Amino acid sequence: MKRDFPSATGVSSVVPDGLEALYDNWHFSPAIVAGDTLHLSGIIGADANLAVSDDPETQFVQVFETMAHTLRSAGTDFSRVLEITSYHVDIHAHFAVFSAVKDRYLPEPWCAWTAIGITELLLPAALVEVKATARVD
Repeated sequence: MKRDFPSATGVSSVVPDGLEALYDNWHFSPAIVAGDTLHLSGIIGADANLAVSDDPETQFVQVFETMAHTLRSAGTDFSRVLEITSYHVDIHAHFAVFSAVKDRYLPEPWCAWTAIGITELLLPAALVEVKATARVD
């Protein structure tokens, strides 16, 4: 589901099916379209019930599956991703697994990427949060 709340400046909100609670309860858009650019909010590896797996790889796959769903809802895909920023709890312990999962989803030529080590995320069991910028038509 794409909710379209265009403003006078042409910015609109993208709220994919299953992510409505983010907009309704947490008061943020999973993504915003401004012109030909899609800005994805930070995505963690939680399911629709905000449950987070104990397995890092499962969390990281969930991040990219949610990202894929959001990209599709906005009419684009991973080939149009320009940049990602990833925020990692215990970055050195899980970086290799995260990087391998990322490479399953993001194609060459590689997008710009900034990886940042942090102490915690809003959901205590979450290991990573990823935000992205992509092109849309």
